[in-house]
Amino acid sequence: MGRGKIAIRRIDNTTSRQVTFSKRRNGLLKKAKELSILCDAEVGLIVFSSTGKLYDYASTSMKSVLERYKRLKEESHQLMNPALEIKFWQREAASLRQQLQYLQECHSRQLMGEQLSGLGIKELQNLENQLEMSLKGVRVKKDEILTDEIKELHRKGNLVHQENVELHKKMDLVHKENAELQKKVFEAGVNEENVASDTSYTITDGYDLHAPISLQLSQPRTQYSQLPAKAIKLGYSLKLVT
Repeated sequence: MGRGKIAIRRIDNTTSRQVTFSKRRNGLLKKAKELSILCDAEVGLIVFSSTGKLYDYASTSMKSVLERYKRLKEESHQLMNPALEIKFWQREAASLRQQLQYLQECHSRQLMGEQLSGLGIKELQNLENQLEMSLKGVRVKKDEILTDEIKELHRKGNLVHQENVELHKKMDLVHKENAELQKKVFEAGVNEENVASDTSYTITDGYDLHAPISLQLSQPRTQYSQLPAKAIKLGYSLKLVT
């Protein structure tokens, strides 16, 4: 036998009203809990009985639910004004930036091995995988940098080697030029010595030093008239021996 429909109006009987309130309150709290779990919704339920008793349920915390409700209620009124709407979205952007910064800081601390108390096995496993992938990327980048540096050092070494080869060639040319110059100087000195040894020494007046020298005494003057009239001739022959 099916249950008949109940008229939706105030129940006059106090006992029946209290029984109905108790049953429906429990069902309402149960449905609110199921809604928050099944649909991932943030639910807040507040019930006051006719006697003034408080019954409530919150999927997170009643304070956060009320604050969110109050904020959204104010924002719904502000959206009617364009200027207020701009300020609203600016506040939202600032709030999102703060949340992003906080999440980044938390993630950085977790990567450093800090603040891991609230993580489960799955979260820790994901964090470990991220660290392994990060470490692999760092090693690959380091190997690339080292490879590039080694190639650059090899290139510079080849340039230095080529410069050394060119310098050795220039030094060989300089040595050859110096040897030729020394040879020419030596030959010139030998030729001068040969010319000096073969050339006879002469006086600047034109007299040959190797020719015999003849000396002749002239006649005495009148004061020496007592000497014999016959002139005395002396001939000397001088020869330089070299």
